[in-house]
Amino acid sequence: MAAVDLTILLLIIIGAVALVALGVGALGYRSQLRKGRVRPEIEPTEEPEEPEEPAPAPARAADEDEDGSDTLVAPPPTAEPETPPVTEEPVVEEPVVEEPEPTESRLIRLRRRLAGQKNALSRGLLKLISTDQIDEDTWEDFEDTLLTADLGIGPTTELVEALRTKLRVEGVAGSDQARETLRAELLTLVDPSLDRSLGTDASAEHPAVVMVVGVNGTGKTTSVGKLARVLVSEDKDVVLGAADTFRAAAAEQLSTWGERVGVPTVRGDEGSDPASVAYDAVQAGVDGESDVVVVDTAGRLHTKTGLMDELGKVKRVIEKLAPVTEVLLVIDATTGQNGLTQARIFSEAVDVTGIVLTKLDGSAKGGIVVQVQRELGVPVKLVGLGEGADDLAPFDPEGFVDALLTD
Repeated sequence: MAAVDLTILLLIIIGAVALVALGVGALGYRSQLRKGRVRPEIEPTEEPEEPEEPAPAPARAADEDEDGSDTLVAPPPTAEPETPPVTEEPVVEEPVVEEPEPTESRLIRLRRRLAGQKNALSRGLLKLISTDQIDEDTWEDFEDTLLTADLGIGPTTELVEALRTKLRVEGVAGSDQARETLRAELLTLVDPSLDRSLGTDASAEHPAVVMVVGVNGTGKTTSVGKLARVLVSEDKDVVLGAADTFRAAAAEQLSTWGERVGVPTVRGDEGSDPASVAYDAVQAGVDGESDVVVVDTAGRLHTKTGLMDELGKVKRVIEKLAPVTEVLLVIDATTGQNGLTQARIFSEAVDVTGIVLTKLDGSAKGGIVVQVQRELGVPVKLVGLGEGADDLAPFDPEGFVDALLTD
């Protein structure tokens, strides 16, 4: 028992001594650490991970609801990447192709319109046949009327002498007989025997070629467009040549006329060589096996020698491909004697084969029909009586004379 107690006591003493030793050692270490003689060992630590960006909290409205709670405002939507706009091709509307009026119906309409126009010639003729007694003063007045109507001295003298003879020798029983006598003499002057057909029949090798010439302001380009309508109404395959390269709007105007009836127009740049454009138009007609090529030339003063010579050049260049089958001279019917002078000069330059008489209405002097034919030996082939698209028709001598004598 005494031995056990002694052992326990010994263990207690040893433990106490150990604790004292540990305390003394710890105090010494801390003293050395404070003096910098010992560095503590620091184990490396891992780099802390970057915290993820929190999602933005929904914004709160500046105002509160009536119950005092804040109103949450949804965040703006994320912008989608912009895509280039889709460019739509413009829709080009096809021009409406018109159906020209047939030749027969336009002739009836033009006769009716002529009959409604009472110019100086028609008034003088009606006055003569409605007079009960024809004396010398009546004949003088009648002769003055014919001259005023641009019938010309030669035709006027012939008509008056023929009427004097018939009325004196044969006598006149009444106004109806006088009208028939006058009609027969007028028809002789207008000369229905002249060939008024257009040279628009194509051959097996090449199309017919029609050149249209004239002075500025006579309605030349418009007449070409209207002529195209006449030919289309006759089932002809037509090509237009815009060889008037001096006037800026001429080619555009002619193209518009062509589009209206489905006819192509060959054109060049403004100021380009007219002969070259005419050549290209005829070549297009040859390649396309067309029936007719109608070439519009630049309007020019008949007094300009250089410009008139250029018409001859255009004709010669065209004839390298195909013969020119028709040369139409456009004359304003209201110009009277001046129109006749123009006709002479143009005829010398390009050998005119036919006359297009425009504006044969209103103040037009119908006698120019007779005089221009008598002076040139060239028939009036087409007449225009208005601004309408189909107001151009083949000249009908009998219809013209009948219209003059319609009361």
